[in-house]
Parts: sequence; structure tokens; C-alpha cells
Amino acid sequence: MIPIALTIAGSDPGGGAGIQADLKTFHQLGVYGTTAITLITIQNTTGMSLVETLDPAIVGGQIDAVLADLPPLAAKTGALGTAAIIQAVAARKVGTPDFPLVVDPVMIGKHGAPLIDASARTALRELLIPRAAIVTPNLPEAAELASLPVHNIDQMKEAALRIADMGARAVLIKGGHLEGPGFEDETVDVLLHEGVFTEFRAARIHTRHTHGTGCTYSAAITAYLARGFPVPEAVARAKRFIDEAIRTNPGLGAGSGPVNHWAESGGGSL
Repeated sequence: MIPIALTIAGSDPGGGAGIQADLKTFHQLGVYGTTAITLITIQNTTGMSLVETLDPAIVGGQIDAVLADLPPLAAKTGALGTAAIIQAVAARKVGTPDFPLVVDPVMIGKHGAPLIDASARTALRELLIPRAAIVTPNLPEAAELASLPVHNIDQMKEAALRIADMGARAVLIKGGHLEGPGFEDETVDVLLHEGVFTEFRAARIHTRHTHGTGCTYSAAITAYLARGFPVPEAVARAKRFIDEAIRTNPGLGAGSGPVNHWAESGGGSL
């Protein structure tokens, strides 16, 4: 049977991020996608004008409906909006050894709009990160979670250790925002898993079309976990996929357009 994955995240009408990006990624990587929508946005490639969170009971009901009939083999969270929504997610049986949870701690949208409030950041640390098979922050998110500046690889590793101390079984800090000498033409992601650091290095792709990269990357990790790959292999395969998705972006929209969700996966047979 085809593996099932669940995404618990916000909706992007432009299709480049959130639920829409997750579903496209799941499909491309051979996984049947199910959803629980947490918030609605009004946005396109040039900007975001509204974020409207849903009733936590509706979010929880969507998760219940999926778990009762289409049990996933892995799940991910994206933009969650409020502490009450996080509490609704945490009240469900997501994030167990047999049902890995990928926590993408989405805090700010591509266009700068907040997608999580202050109380929700505390709930994220206390309720979801301890359940996570892997947490996937970018540099600003890692700095917020770990309460320290994150501008270089040593600080990425320190932040990963602090986030792991919150209970996460693995932490992937994405280095796309690294700047300065040595990073003009290279990106570095740092994975902490079972006490071991692994660096994933790749050529920097100079393009404005990077909308939804974090969602797509974490969705790819979720898909590979649902297919049974261990965390380090799931990350390695997802990294190859997102790099190719950025490199072959379709150039859509007048602003920061989406990546190519139909990119070659490089992930081997299903």
C-alpha cells in the first residue's frame, strides 16, 4: 500500500508554500498526502495581506478524521498560529516512535508576516518539540528557539544542542541565510542526530524564486520518513530534492516564486 503522510499547516493560495507545497511534495515522492489546515493566508509571490487562524476545535477535528480512517506513517507541522492550535495538535497522538513528527517551526512568512504569536512560541517549545523526530528551523527560527545568535556553523551546532535538550530526537538547522566569506557560493545545513553532527553542503543557487523552500524541504523529509528511511537518510534525500527543486524553479510570479515541486527526487525506487 502507498504510504500516507499528514501535514498540519497553513494554506497558501499561490501554491508555493504551506499545505499546497506539502501535498505536491508528498505526491512527487510517492506518498499519499492528508491535511489539517491551521490558518488561511491571502498572499501571492509579491506579498501577504492577511493571516486568519482557524478554530482549534476545527484543526483538531481534521486531525481526528485523518487518524481514524487514513492513519499516517509520518506527520509534519508548519505554520500553527496560536498556542491553542498547538495544544489541539499536541492533544492528538502525533509524534511517537512509530509515527514520527517533523516540526518545521514556521514563525515568519516569506514576506515578513508573523505566522505564530508569542504564546505559541512557548507552547511550541513545551508541547511539540519534545515529541519531534526532527525539528527543522532556519537560522532566525533557530536563534529564537535556542535564545542565542546564529550566524555561523559553530553557533548552528550550539543551537542544535539546545533545541535537542528540549526533547527533539534530531535537529536540522538550515543554513540558507548564512552570509559572509565562504558562503557566497555555498550553503551548509547542520544535522544533529544521536549526538553526531553531519553537514550537508551544496552550491548556492542564486535566484529570487525560493518561496516555500522550508515547507518543501520538511515535507520531503516527512515523505521519506513515511517511506521508512531513517532520519539521516531521509534528510540526505530531501536535501537533494530541495536543491534540485530550487535549481529548476519554474520562474512563476512577479516576486519570490515557488520552487519546482516536480523536480527529480533522486530518491531511488518507491
